[in-house]
Amino acid sequence: MNMSDPRSVAVVGSGFGGLSSACYLADAGFDVTVLEKNRQLGGRASVLETEGFRFDMGPSWYLMPDVFERFFGHFDREPSDFYELERLDPHYRIFFKDGDVAEVTTDREEMRELFESYEPGAGEALDDYLETSESHYEVAMEQFIYTDRPRMRDWVDLDVMRAAPIGLQLLGTMDDYVSGYFDHPKLRQIMQYTLVFLGGAPHNTPAIYNMMGHVDFNLGVHYPENGLRSVVDACIELGEELGVEYVTDAEVTEIVNRREGFRVESEAGDVDADYVVSNADYAHTERELLPEHERQYDDDYWESRTYSPSAFLLYLGVEGDVEPLEHHTLVLPTDWDEHFEQIFDDPTWPEDPAYYLCVPSKTDDSVAPAGHSNLFALVPIAPGLDDTDEVRTWYRDLVLDDIADHTGVDLRDRIVFEEQFTVSEFADRYNSMQGTALGLAHTLRQTALFRPARRSDACPGLYYTGSYTTPGIGVPMCLISGEHTANALIDDTV
Repeated sequence: MNMSDPRSVAVVGSGFGGLSSACYLADAGFDVTVLEKNRQLGGRASVLETEGFRFDMGPSWYLMPDVFERFFGHFDREPSDFYELERLDPHYRIFFKDGDVAEVTTDREEMRELFESYEPGAGEALDDYLETSESHYEVAMEQFIYTDRPRMRDWVDLDVMRAAPIGLQLLGTMDDYVSGYFDHPKLRQIMQYTLVFLGGAPHNTPAIYNMMGHVDFNLGVHYPENGLRSVVDACIELGEELGVEYVTDAEVTEIVNRREGFRVESEAGDVDADYVVSNADYAHTERELLPEHERQYDDDYWESRTYSPSAFLLYLGVEGDVEPLEHHTLVLPTDWDEHFEQIFDDPTWPEDPAYYLCVPSKTDDSVAPAGHSNLFALVPIAPGLDDTDEVRTWYRDLVLDDIADHTGVDLRDRIVFEEQFTVSEFADRYNSMQGTALGLAHTLRQTALFRPARRSDACPGLYYTGSYTTPGIGVPMCLISGEHTANALIDDTV
């Protein structure tokens, strides 16, 4: 669609959903202005640069490279036009807290042997699992992710009927599904750790997400040069080529729906637009930026949702190396059920946490000064926890002690730079509900058409994109959400 009479769109928020929508809409001929609350574009994919260190403060895993290729391919470009990729090997290292260490690598035979070492027959079971996972991935991506099905009637479709056996996987949980292949608890953990990227737990995430096994083992884990910020910069550069205007330090304070269109009021000035796409936190947009009669959902709805975890993050500049940590490292208690319970069932600060360590300086020399390492630790925690200075100090010490005890890497006397980021910062910087790091969790009742609608029925001309909408959480999913939202707006204006 190329319009001879361009119409204007204001995009509120510049996370990946907003950046994606802006590109698709500009490509279709709309005049697009992106308003970003913070100084940096990119939403949660921001960067902290100080004292020679550069930290990706948000997403740090480059998964599903096919989605990025598809996104840039729509505009006759490819990722390599903007950044180079390195496939990581190993994908990640796991320190189990009983002293066991395992690596997930690119070598399938090594993986069979690893699984077999824990459980006789598990090597063959891994092959079966990944074969099924690949099949589910291909069908799910084509029928349920790349194809937008926002209404119940969209599911009454011959292609959906053909995919029904896969759709029935929604009726079970990942915990039950994985236990059908593997008995050993460590193998189950290896196959389910990616649920953290979906903001869920094994007991509440639908089994259809077994397709993440294909993402992990088959498609691999990559690192874009200069980090995930390179992907943000690529989206911005593409948008600029298409005519998108970006305005930073422009926190939106109100969306006013008028007969002749919208006025989006921001701290950088007002923007008049025919349409609005909100990539801001969905609940914040409804509860803070709109009058009550133009809200899709009431306060009870938002209070009753299951939110993905928040996070306790330590960004650390460290003297020397941090062997034997890898670029991506997981530290897992042999029984992680208690940690998940303390996120979803009985919210509290976990005293025996499962957590993630990212050391991009293992791959990229530019992220730390010579002779130093760049490291961040991420502990998933319940959203809405009280994070007083006393609690943060206690938890910081607990995490550093735990790293030393279970990886053998003692950071405590080598830290030259440190910054914390947790519940309060997520709420303040990103206006996120309860300080969630990701949005709505992917529970059975919050998957597919059960996620909030991308079109507003209460306020025609207002659309939503990002992790709250379909297809959901994660950088690839938000790029796709941006496409769906742009297409919905375009379809409504034809």
